Amino acid sequence: MAGVDYSRLAGEVEGRVFLPGSPGFRVGSHLFNTRYKHRTPAAVLTAAHTADVQRALVWARERGVPVVARNGGHSFAGYSVGDGLVIDLSRLTQTRADGSTGLVVAGGGAKISHVYDAVQPYEMVFSTGTSPTVGVAGLALGGGAAFAARRYGLTADALVETTVVLADGSLAVANERENPDLFWACKGGGGGNFGINVSLTFQAHPVPDVTTFHVTWKWADAAAVLEAGQDMVRRAPDDFAARLGVWTHGTGLGAIRDNAEVTLQGQYFGPASECLEILDPVLAAATPVSRDVTERTFWEANKYMVHATSGDQFALRSNYIREPLSADGVGTMLSWVERWPGSHNADGGGVGLFSWGGAINRVAPDATAFVHRDTLFLVSMDTSWTDDDGPDRIAANLDWLDGLHAAMAPHVTGSAYQNFVDPKLTNWREAYYGANYPRLVQVKQKYDPDGVFSFDQAVGS
Repeated sequence: MAGVDYSRLAGEVEGRVFLPGSPGFRVGSHLFNTRYKHRTPAAVLTAAHTADVQRALVWARERGVPVVARNGGHSFAGYSVGDGLVIDLSRLTQTRADGSTGLVVAGGGAKISHVYDAVQPYEMVFSTGTSPTVGVAGLALGGGAAFAARRYGLTADALVETTVVLADGSLAVANERENPDLFWACKGGGGGNFGINVSLTFQAHPVPDVTTFHVTWKWADAAAVLEAGQDMVRRAPDDFAARLGVWTHGTGLGAIRDNAEVTLQGQYFGPASECLEILDPVLAAATPVSRDVTERTFWEANKYMVHATSGDQFALRSNYIREPLSADGVGTMLSWVERWPGSHNADGGGVGLFSWGGAINRVAPDATAFVHRDTLFLVSMDTSWTDDDGPDRIAANLDWLDGLHAAMAPHVTGSAYQNFVDPKLTNWREAYYGANYPRLVQVKQKYDPDGVFSFDQAVGS
């Protein structure tokens, strides 16, 4: 911002302040979704500790500088960077685990990889995502689902305490006893809304070995596989979790058709023999092109299940379903995948059905800020592109995604996953938070009455 002397801030903190063009600035302002790479903050503070975060907030408020906290930069809508001061938490990574209590304390800048490094020696875990570079704070604040969630619940459900730097620079400890309203809001109310979470404590559980599976089928078998696969998940025990995907990639019509496929990936907390019994209906529905069902340690499985992505630029829209899609719903989805306009991004475009239910749904919708507790699948619709794709192709990809989203509307609940931030949503308050939104607004007004933490889809905006 013009007229602001950031050297004054540099003199008040132990961390580094980076300005545009200086070495280190790009690292502290990089966004996972490079669709928003044009966003350039006025300055980045890489905080050395919690006191730096507090000082920076007070400093910025006194000068009217907008602030946003950043860890992994994985906000799908680029909300990890604003046009003022970015408070980068990437140095606040210290994570420790107590094998006797199962408690895991993670710094506000800890990534999923830091959490796994801490808990692996104790053979315990709580639900985290499938990308090691995602910040665990942002994951938990928006819910946090993974292949372990049907057994252990969401990342937010494992949260037992968090320390938050509030808008006035003060520290607040939030748990069931202290500031319980803030604690409730931090369990699914979305990152960046109520303060800057500089420490989070989770309850972990002993973890057994697992069986992983990855199966693919020809596109011609998509309808049969989806019908059998959805019913399989509906009947499966909580120890079983899966993602059904239909997608394609390429730049020409022929390539898009040739590359279209159906995939099933997931894990089961148990032996391969039992996993194969669960998988039998979908394996019998059509002959797979490839099949891998393997027993692994949880840590081997964790590496195997890492979400592989080409990255670059993408857009994603989400929804939920409570019952398996009807034949009409499946047909609509498949016909739209066949119409994907193509791009140079190997991630392509398509739809993923992530199994929900189990321990996730055993929590009451109002027990935490995370309201989506009555669903069978999270539906993820996405498309991707690169700088090699011209404006017309990019526009065609975005139009395709909006068309798919609209076409699926009669078959889904009308909700959306708040961690899959969707800037196109006009009804985001209801879609993300449902009946919990008014209570979230009350918490916002109490802890951030001046709206210091603000962005396009901030609670209370």
